[in-house]
Amino acid sequence: MALESGMKCVKCLVFFFNLLFWVCGIALVGLGIYVQVMLNKSLTMHNLSASGPAIVIIAVGVVIFFISFFGCCGAWKESYCMVTTFAVLLTLIFLVEIAAAIAGYVFKDKLRKTLEDELWREMHNYTNDKLAKEAMDELQKQYMCCGANNYTDWETIPGFKENRTVPLSCCRTNATAKCNEHPTSATIYTEGCLKTMEAWMKKHIVVVAAVALGIAFFEILGIAFACCLMKGIRSGYEVM
Repeated sequence: MALESGMKCVKCLVFFFNLLFWVCGIALVGLGIYVQVMLNKSLTMHNLSASGPAIVIIAVGVVIFFISFFGCCGAWKESYCMVTTFAVLLTLIFLVEIAAAIAGYVFKDKLRKTLEDELWREMHNYTNDKLAKEAMDELQKQYMCCGANNYTDWETIPGFKENRTVPLSCCRTNATAKCNEHPTSATIYTEGCLKTMEAWMKKHIVVVAAVALGIAFFEILGIAFACCLMKGIRSGYEVM
């Protein structure tokens, strides 16, 4: 009787954790879409590696969403096959998340270089590509920055180096007319967009890391409870 009560408890816990995973999956998809939208508003993203983190977040969210289906149905119907599938897939997702975290740390410098290259490409195409101009203007206004590393980067760009000006999007909000001519720190933002974007990412990476650790913790519990339920189903305990 005690074993049956214990298995009923495990079954309810597996079902409950899968509801949490389902919500987490939706949340990750939403987060990934938000990150991708923010990147698309800032850069035209010709280099897919720059949008890699957003794609990974969306993919993991979608997979978790569908994996939770196996867990819920398996727990409700006491299906050994479905619960086993859930446990195996959840374990694989957990390992993929660890690998992604390691890869993100190892290739963080490459990501920085990719962002810098994208910024320079946008700047070089500023005068002859409407999309590049709109993306760069939006980026400089949003992050209150100018150029890739600093505002003097525009001195190397055709159309600006001849008269030593910068785009109007570099101007401070309280600046006067023609603030982009003979720019100074009083009239324009002098800090480069690469640095301000890095600061934004560092500020938000703590939240992302905390959420990831929370999800990983629940995944470990979910795997453990699923294994207990698998053992109970295979042993023929009356769970219902």
